[in-house]
Amino acid sequence: MIVLCGIVVVAVGVGLIGVAVMTAVKPQLTERFLRSFASSARAHYTEQAVRMIAGGAIVAFAPSMWYPNLFGGFGWIIIVTTAGLLLIPWQWHHKFGTWAIPLAIRHIRLYAIGTFALGTLLLYGVSRAVLS
Repeated sequence: MIVLCGIVVVAVGVGLIGVAVMTAVKPQLTERFLRSFASSARAHYTEQAVRMIAGGAIVAFAPSMWYPNLFGGFGWIIIVTTAGLLLIPWQWHHKFGTWAIPLAIRHIRLYAIGTFALGTLLLYGVSRAVLS
């Protein structure tokens, strides 16, 4: 089970780096990707399922990572915010997205840098398990 969680954490890190690269190469694809968030009930609940799986995997794998408290806390933040998003109507999330997504698109390079940094940080954290 822990190995599966590690694979999920690596996939999340690689996925985040992939989004950053996609943003650098073809920013309009990232823009379309961001606009799809909370665009429908199905998109909202799919996003929350992915977030919950990622957060749970990070929490479960954190003891094997560098800085386990940092990564464990990060995973719990993902889980708690996801639970909050699951408790509100998806339309509220959509309404927030209509405000937040244009802001992210306006600062797409900064978004890409942050996404790349987070993906790299996750992979760095996982490297402890690989190097041990």
